[in-house]
Amino acid sequence: MFQHKFIYGKVHTPASFIYVVPGNPGISEITDGMYLTEGIMFKKLSIAAALLFITAATRADEGQKVASKVQKVTVFLNGAQVSRTALVNISPGTSTLVFENLSPGIDVQSIQVNAGGDFTILSVNHELDFADNDIRQKNIQTIEANVKLVRNKIALQNNMLSIYQEEANTLAKNPVSNGTNVALDPIRLKQTLDFQTARLNEIKKNQQAVNDQIDLFNDQLEDYNKQIAEINKVSVKTTSNVLVTVSSKVPLQANFTLSYLVRNASWFPTYDIRAKNVNSPITIVYKANVSQKTGEDWKSAKLTLSTGNPSVNGAKPELTPTYLNFGMYYSGTGVSITKVMGRVVSRDDNSPIPGVSVRVKGTSIGAVSDAGGNYSIQIPNANAVLTYSFIGYETLERQANAPMINVSLKSASNQLNEVVVVGYGEVEHKRDLTGAVAKIQDKNIINTVPIEVKKEENQTNIEFNIANPYTVPSDGKQYAVEISQYNIDATYQYYVAPKLSTDVYLTAQLTNWNKYSFLSGEANLFFEGTYIGKSLINTDATTDTLNLSLGTDKNIVVTRTLEKGLAMRQSSGSNQKETRNWLIDVKNRKSQSVNLLVEDQVPVSQNKDIEVEAQETSGAKPDATTGRVSWNFMLNSLDEKKVKLKYQVKYPKNQSVIVQ
Repeated sequence: MFQHKFIYGKVHTPASFIYVVPGNPGISEITDGMYLTEGIMFKKLSIAAALLFITAATRADEGQKVASKVQKVTVFLNGAQVSRTALVNISPGTSTLVFENLSPGIDVQSIQVNAGGDFTILSVNHELDFADNDIRQKNIQTIEANVKLVRNKIALQNNMLSIYQEEANTLAKNPVSNGTNVALDPIRLKQTLDFQTARLNEIKKNQQAVNDQIDLFNDQLEDYNKQIAEINKVSVKTTSNVLVTVSSKVPLQANFTLSYLVRNASWFPTYDIRAKNVNSPITIVYKANVSQKTGEDWKSAKLTLSTGNPSVNGAKPELTPTYLNFGMYYSGTGVSITKVMGRVVSRDDNSPIPGVSVRVKGTSIGAVSDAGGNYSIQIPNANAVLTYSFIGYETLERQANAPMINVSLKSASNQLNEVVVVGYGEVEHKRDLTGAVAKIQDKNIINTVPIEVKKEENQTNIEFNIANPYTVPSDGKQYAVEISQYNIDATYQYYVAPKLSTDVYLTAQLTNWNKYSFLSGEANLFFEGTYIGKSLINTDATTDTLNLSLGTDKNIVVTRTLEKGLAMRQSSGSNQKETRNWLIDVKNRKSQSVNLLVEDQVPVSQNKDIEVEAQETSGAKPDATTGRVSWNFMLNSLDEKKVKLKYQVKYPKNQSVIVQ
């Protein structure tokens, strides 16, 4: 019978080799259905039988415990690759090295072991370690054994109560007699009555003592039940081990590097956009919000942020035929949702949950709920799906189909202690910080130099290598890491689409923005030193110019009115005509001139029987495809400008068309 474990993962070392067999890595296939491992021949086993043997063999041999340290973490948009290092003493012969206390969420296929030296790596295996659960079960079993003993004692005391009660009943039933009809003499009678009274008093005292003892035993039972409840409240920490079987002829020391992928980690970008005035460049602070609940803390590790996403399917798409048939077409004017707000509460007691991660599924856009459970997040498109996740609660998904979405999260069984990092490598336990968004910084530093970040462009992603070591605990909270800061020349312009909203937005156009490696994410806006709200950097556009919205300016007033008597409906022959005449009035109440872009639109026909004619556009030319009409002009301080948009729609009398 052989005693080897099979390889799961990749092994890289000058003195090792990799067994590869389709469907069953870890065994080198020779011929005729036989396998060879270290010179031992045996017949082919089924995969199920082989895995059963692996588990039995692994747990039978505990091996040499190896304590490793997290050296480097590459955090992807979804997931992270963890690299650990350890200096290991290897004994002569064949031995198993157990790299313990690792994350239970390791992707087994991603495990890699790197080592160098005059020895051979025979196999690499992974197993879950339920040691904490075993300890908890043993503690509960010990308490339950004590509970059983106490219950037995209570049963004995109840039996004593029954005996005393029977004796008391017997004394009460027996008449005072000597067995004949002749009454006892007074002396004998007094002696008998004194005996009965004394015995009944003694019985009552004994019963009281027994009841007191039972009360004490019940108190013990209550204490034991509380102990069991407290044990069950504490989350069970499940870890995992990677077992590396090595063979060496001599004792030696070797440096091992163990790396693997974990899923419960992520980062998303946020930005601070600061503009001093419309004559100054824009400052963009690029920040990453890192969180992880992998079950292992990353202590003073070198952090790399990658724009890659290993959870995305790497297979290229294939086009399939699109078939057309006769059908109905419906058109309408839907409300464009660009931001969703709401409140996140616990389903258990309806209390607000701060620190909930709110993400736009499939994008890098994210936000976090505040102390009152309130959140707001920018939406890039109408098909967005929001995911709500927080440690201790089940993840929830909602379609972003309304501007206000309130959700309640259901408690999960597992809870984790809360830790906030306040310095490089320094951990401080704090109370009442559920869901707090902590910034990784040294609290004693006032004047700081920018964090050194090295940007590397790879073939399919970009990496930001942070020079300073960081500690990110496994608590699911968001930790802010500043990536970089840019001063970018911008072209400023005010924009309004009065058909949708009469609010005037200050926008900034950044050219050649692709070189800054931005990802889609929310942006905090600061203009003239004042926080003015949030916006969205949407990098899905393919143009070379990035348009940023810097918020509204109430000092530019715009109205859009339908002139009375000019919304006419006329009939001519078999057709009907409707006319709309809109007046757009713009007033600049600022103390400076503004560059303003006003956009409106005329309807676009999708039916040859419906004709649209633009009759007046104040000099602008409608776009033939979209119907968009644009007016771009400079408006002096305290000046006013009016533009008109008039169009006519002609359609058959027997049809109904909604003209706006």
